[in-house]
Amino acid sequence: MSKDDPWRVYEEEIASKTILYDGLSACLQDPLQLHHLMILRDSFSRKQSVNGHSHRRTGARSPRSSAGTLRLDEIRSVLTTALSEACWTSHVEEMFKKMVASNGYVSWEKLCTYILQQQKHNGDSSEINHDVFSSEPLIRHCLYNKQEPITRIVEVNHPPPLRYVTVSKGGNLIVWNSHLHAMKTLELSGDPGEKSGLHRQFKSWTTDAVYMPNMHKMAVATMSRDIRIFDVSSSVCSEEFRLFGLSHVATTLCYWYDVKAPGERCVLIWGDEKGSVNLLWFLQPHKGLFETPFSDQSGPKLVFFPDICRQTLMVSYMQPPKMHNELINRIIYEPHANLLVTSSESATSSLVIMDINQRRNNYIWKIDKGVRCFDISWPLNLLVTAGLESSIRMWNRYVTSRPVAVLHGHATTVVDVLVHQALAKIFSYSKDAVLKIWDIQSQYCVKTVPLRFPNIQTGYSPEQGSFPLLLSRAGGHTLLVSCREYLALIRLRPVGSKDGPKTFSCTLYIPDLKQVVAACVDSSLVVWDVTTGRKHIEVKNAHGHEEITALAADPGQQRLITAAANGTIKVWNLLNGQPLHNLEAVSDTEVTGVICLHDNKLLALGWSQVVAQYNIGDLQDTHVRAGELWKCGRLHSDDILAVDHCPSLRLLATGSYDGEIIIWMVETQRPVTRIQRPQTGRVCPPIDRLLFLQKRAQDRRCRGRAILLSSQGGYVCWWNVSGSKRKHGQFYVPHRDNECVKGLSTNVDNSLLITGDGSGSIQIWNISQYALSDELVNKQPPLQHAWKAHTGAIVSMEVLEQSGQLFLVSMSVDHTARVWTSDGGCVGSFGQGQLWELSNPHTYQVSREINSPAREEEKDRTEMSKSELTKSNSDLTVWGQSSRGSARVNRIFSKDFCQQTASVPNPEEHPSLHTSNRESRAELLSSSDSFSPVLQSKETIWDHMSLDLEKKMAIRQDRRLVFGDIDSTKLYRIGNECTPFQALKTVEMSQPEDIPTRPEVLSRSQGYSRATDLSSALLSSDSSGHSGTFSD
Repeated sequence: MSKDDPWRVYEEEIASKTILYDGLSACLQDPLQLHHLMILRDSFSRKQSVNGHSHRRTGARSPRSSAGTLRLDEIRSVLTTALSEACWTSHVEEMFKKMVASNGYVSWEKLCTYILQQQKHNGDSSEINHDVFSSEPLIRHCLYNKQEPITRIVEVNHPPPLRYVTVSKGGNLIVWNSHLHAMKTLELSGDPGEKSGLHRQFKSWTTDAVYMPNMHKMAVATMSRDIRIFDVSSSVCSEEFRLFGLSHVATTLCYWYDVKAPGERCVLIWGDEKGSVNLLWFLQPHKGLFETPFSDQSGPKLVFFPDICRQTLMVSYMQPPKMHNELINRIIYEPHANLLVTSSESATSSLVIMDINQRRNNYIWKIDKGVRCFDISWPLNLLVTAGLESSIRMWNRYVTSRPVAVLHGHATTVVDVLVHQALAKIFSYSKDAVLKIWDIQSQYCVKTVPLRFPNIQTGYSPEQGSFPLLLSRAGGHTLLVSCREYLALIRLRPVGSKDGPKTFSCTLYIPDLKQVVAACVDSSLVVWDVTTGRKHIEVKNAHGHEEITALAADPGQQRLITAAANGTIKVWNLLNGQPLHNLEAVSDTEVTGVICLHDNKLLALGWSQVVAQYNIGDLQDTHVRAGELWKCGRLHSDDILAVDHCPSLRLLATGSYDGEIIIWMVETQRPVTRIQRPQTGRVCPPIDRLLFLQKRAQDRRCRGRAILLSSQGGYVCWWNVSGSKRKHGQFYVPHRDNECVKGLSTNVDNSLLITGDGSGSIQIWNISQYALSDELVNKQPPLQHAWKAHTGAIVSMEVLEQSGQLFLVSMSVDHTARVWTSDGGCVGSFGQGQLWELSNPHTYQVSREINSPAREEEKDRTEMSKSELTKSNSDLTVWGQSSRGSARVNRIFSKDFCQQTASVPNPEEHPSLHTSNRESRAELLSSSDSFSPVLQSKETIWDHMSLDLEKKMAIRQDRRLVFGDIDSTKLYRIGNECTPFQALKTVEMSQPEDIPTRPEVLSRSQGYSRATDLSSALLSSDSSGHSGTFSD
């Protein structure tokens, strides 16, 4: 870190990139024209004029924030008057709520800034996402169509090779290879009736076609009230069956079969011209479709539709209740829920989602001018429709009253839409051969492609087929588009995230915005809407390539503060992800905690072992200098790893790697008391987390009780900060030995404690009556729930309450971040395809593959607690102290072994100063400061706590050893301080000669007995090490 230029580290890092996913709703952004903005500006101006007259008349000065500002209800009144009541959606209301200041008003400047930044981000999103295509459109002319439009494009992917079949309106079939080279042509034959009828010219029109993969057949529906089935298993495409005599013309087809059991029953579904749905089940598809007598007659086998009711062994026919009065133009089948989705151009039944078995109520959309085309994504709960108008509507499939958004941009009628779930895009195609690509999350058009077909003329729109789009996933994600007798092939870029799975480092919940901020090791930030799981903002390279190690929000929850492993600190706008301030780094070491105080004061601390203070009140100051360090300087003798703030008592608690906890008075910047102060021959595990019980701290009756919790070595310790007796209780949390607890949180009234350990388990404890007496509590509080939440260690947890219900957010090293109910039900994982509604339990994931039953874990914990309670408190000894029992056991060991354990390594010969393969600090301590009397157990208990802790210690050791060999004789002390080079040669601690050992420990070959050795260290918090006390 350069002292001459503290901002060089910011200038040299990679610039951050902010992607905003949820900007202005399309239903507001598109119709909001210049004159609407002028109406809004006039409203703000009138409000300012009224305030100005009031000032002159009364001589009083009203609050500055109310001049030229409007309340939320006033903005709504202006917008609904200028546009319509429909423009004020819940999305728009949430957007304006984000802009409301603490006094409840929105200023004109803030509104303009937000809209401009939103437009900029929409443009950036377009630049980022516009390159969806990997090639230019490949256009082919279907000469055999005789200028008839292509009705349907069918993909035949099995058996290989991949082929496409185009079916023209006039009955011409063309087989194409994957490069759009025509391979074969076939023309439908005429209607039967005469002896030579099979060879007559086809004089009808086709309506639709569908591929039947498990039988290698293709069905084509015609206006002759028949369905023709072709065999496409070979290069010779021939008509095999003709199902004629239908009650009405089949206008659209759909087919389903079980991929896992292709020989089981399958179904051909069609909608007809009278609005009815027909289902024809093939019961034994591998044996045959219909019962047909043997005949030597050539040509297709004729099946009279009214006769299939007698073929009960081969087929089964059913017709659900009629839901439409006009012809059905689209039909989709959802097999898992047994749902049918149909559409028509009727205004009373434009789109219907119905249960085939009629066990659930139908969802009916009533849209003016009906629906011409639609597509649905079941994982996203997204329905996209288009009618005779040029707009596209996005719907939640459970809400029929109002669309989520209306997308404008096409100049003519939209004839087809497709949802590409993997790309999170919507493809829409209009009658004038214009293809548009829309981003689902931002609801913004990211690309417009006017397809230059030769038959396109100015002012003339050619006739389009009924189904002009096909998304081919077998062909490497290819889009095929037809325009009358022309066919275009467009290859899409491969689907997949270039960044890979995220490795999370910490998380933060923003209650006012109902958002969760996740920080990642790759220096990226992701903001999620916790109520739906939708991504709002993503900031890439927030701190260059440095890992983000700490998060905090200002009291107004409008700004986000992030800190990184290289000591840099930044302030961001939570509404749009824009950077606001760069804070001067006081050290190039990791910042592990950031605390936001009132009056725009900010505290930062970490491996530098000092508390730095900043003032971020000046919005114009993008580079903020660090204020004076706290008066007491470096009181911690090791790196600060945890911090928490208690506003009601104006206290700050800091915990370090050596296990010491210091309580500070914020106003005086001086320590109040020190807990677990380091002593010679006594070592405590590092402090992983600190947590003030804010509700207890506000109650004066509880201030003499335990109000501070610390997590260290898998134990949760309860501390009092105001009395002579410091420790009030402790209990071990993880289900297994040698695990740490990185997740530590509580609800608002401090009745529940939520913990997350290194094995990926979450526990919920009832602490409403825990540690409220003066007696030392050495047992677990009642365990309400416990479950396996992740496959890796939990690194961070947050608790949130919505509508009186408790939810949890957990993040793990297994690259997953999940939302849980208080009883262990999984709401969902952030980033999954299917969104959820926090108020609707039916949308929860609730995967029991993730959750393990809590009963088994509770049973094991009960047995564990019983075994711990049988042990006497007299057996609890302090690490490094001796006892008769342990001394007696020590005499069992040989003389050579005792000499080995009592020897102190020479710092001059320490391998970390002379080898390139540097170890983590935990590994170094295991060889020089081993706590176990067993030679084979050179690992300390925190060696098994978490992989990320070892990584951080290795990084710190690397930074301290970058100077190589140092001659300590040429260094000198300066007063009571020494140079950093001298510190590198100083032995941090020596191994005690006499190590107490319990018989229980001798029976173990690895690690510590968590109920004895670790408890001993944590219980030994004598008051001799305290520097002071705090009183009410």
